Amino acid sequence: MAVPAAQSPMKLMALQLLLWHSALWTVQEATPLGPASSLPQSFLLKCLEQVRKIQGDGAALQEKLVSETGCLSQLHSGLFLYQGLLQALEGISPELGPTLDTLQLDVADFATTIWQQMEDLGMAPALQPTQGAMPAFTSAFQRRAGGVLVASHLQRFLELAYRVLRHLAQS
Repeated sequence: MAVPAAQSPMKLMALQLLLWHSALWTVQEATPLGPASSLPQSFLLKCLEQVRKIQGDGAALQEKLVSETGCLSQLHSGLFLYQGLLQALEGISPELGPTLDTLQLDVADFATTIWQQMEDLGMAPALQPTQGAMPAFTSAFQRRAGGVLVASHLQRFLELAYRVLRHLAQS
């Protein structure tokens, strides 16, 4: 089945889930639920054990996906916030301008990477968030003081993001 290029990954994911659900529903309808007295007890116990294992694996997968999606969403939101704060620092000083530009690009690239992964998982919101009101640093002193605060908080945020991503990579 050819999918038009204009369809979003979210719609494609929803269609796939609907098809899978339909296939599973058909399987459930075909499953005999009558007495199975002719089947060996050892076979039935083995089947029950396999069903429990698969249910556990499925629950673990679902929990991990929900956890990862929440982490990615929070990570993207934080990066998006820092993009705006770094933009508010523009003009901080001529000697810090290139460093600020590089930092802005790196944060924007990282936020884009996270957003693309959320889209690939079919968990991205329909629209990217819009930037709220950011502080307006009107003097050189405010930009420098704001720069110290933003850089300090960004460092803490990135340390936390690193720990979370490392934990997800190990699970």
